[in-house]
Amino acid sequence: MNQRPRLFLVITLLFFLLPVLILAAQSFSAPWRFPSGSGLDWELGSYEQLLQSPMLWKATFTSIWIGFIVLMLNVVIGVFTGKALTTVPLKGRPWVEALLLSPILIPVLAIAMGLHIFMIRAGLADTILGVIIIHLVPTVPYSIKIFHNSYQQIGRAMLEQPHILGSGFFRQLFTIELPLLKPALRSVTFLTIVISLSQYAITAIIGGGRVLTLPLVFFPFLESADASVMSAFSLWFAVIPVVMYTLVEAVILLLPYSRLPWRNKR
Repeated sequence: MNQRPRLFLVITLLFFLLPVLILAAQSFSAPWRFPSGSGLDWELGSYEQLLQSPMLWKATFTSIWIGFIVLMLNVVIGVFTGKALTTVPLKGRPWVEALLLSPILIPVLAIAMGLHIFMIRAGLADTILGVIIIHLVPTVPYSIKIFHNSYQQIGRAMLEQPHILGSGFFRQLFTIELPLLKPALRSVTFLTIVISLSQYAITAIIGGGRVLTLPLVFFPFLESADASVMSAFSLWFAVIPVVMYTLVEAVILLLPYSRLPWRNKR
């Protein structure tokens, strides 16, 4: 019985790490294909060509900036909406929950095409703010659902105790609720960042090509048909969510009741 979890872990790591290692090997070598029979020719030409692109750095910083703003808005909307669905008496609650999750059922491209005219009239088209708003469409429903489930697990009794003890709204939020919502915060962080960074069609429609993000830079690299450059770009694209998640995890550790060495000293 003890060998089955280990075998599952080994198989999982094998299928996860093997493609990453192959991708890394391809990025540090000249274009190479398996049936050719030739070995790997190690070089850094793919990264030199990638880092020389003036659009790469601009797109990277723009994507990070948009991703963090979308994440903060998702946390705020998800926390307050999830808490309201749990604590506020509401008739027709299933219908409200279905309405909040409806953007997932409707193609995001159709929503973007409908909102494009509105954003042109509102002056939000071809702006970062417009792209941030459209990125909320495929991310907010997941955040609301995750935080709603987390608040249901906490229970209304736990949320009522701070009020009985005289705690204020913000003190209860930052000292009780958010520490209990750490698993939900981690899930929302990873899901929101990955979804926001991977949006191409809706970013191109609302951004009009003026808001340059990494997916908009990625597709022109496909025209080169250089597997090494594409592998390097893929690794660059994959590292950014990991770095952003690490920064958010460092912020989460600042919440009360975190297992930090300097907080456990007496």
